[in-house]
Amino acid sequence: MRAFSRQEKQGFSKPYTAEELVRNMLLDRFFHNIVKKYLKKFYIEQELNDSVLKKYVQQFYIHSTQDLRAKRELSFESFVRLINNREEPDDYLIYYYILGFEILKMIFQMSWLQHERLYGLQKNQESFIKTYIKPIQHTHRINGIIVPKYERVFFAKRSYFVKKPQIKEKKLTELVMATFTADTVTNLGFLIIRHLNFLVFDYDYIFGEEPESLFLA
Repeated sequence: MRAFSRQEKQGFSKPYTAEELVRNMLLDRFFHNIVKKYLKKFYIEQELNDSVLKKYVQQFYIHSTQDLRAKRELSFESFVRLINNREEPDDYLIYYYILGFEILKMIFQMSWLQHERLYGLQKNQESFIKTYIKPIQHTHRINGIIVPKYERVFFAKRSYFVKKPQIKEKKLTELVMATFTADTVTNLGFLIIRHLNFLVFDYDYIFGEEPESLFLA
């Protein structure tokens, strides 16, 4: 992962970069309101004010350029041109990115039991598990957040299966960026907005209490 030059870091403070882009985003109330609606649907308490949008603009740029799996590097200037080009079909990719990122943060903070409940609701469970659940659980393991012991022993499941991850906000953002490419995050937001019921969600079921009979013979 390469370091950023002083010029690149300073680029974020130029008035025609992040600030101008955020103003354009705020003027586009349609997508702004759609993302707010979806955040509410998933019980995610995240404001979409100018400071949050600016943070996400900068984060998207960093995520894209740091991602060693990306096909090409994206300069901040070309990123701004891409977002502001109203003939480009990906006008709103920053909003897709915001929604996808917030959803992945939510899933990162679920217990593995809640993961099971979530993917059990999906139409294509195999794809959902492979794309989102397995990478998150792998990151849980290697970072010591949730470490299964004696996985093959059924009753040992209780010690980790219902454990709820405790991750500070800064670390959570870093883990999501390290686990998923910017493209994967953006595509998740796109699929949720563009395809009705792509992510089936039942808050009461997913986050309901652990049934007493769960680990009983």
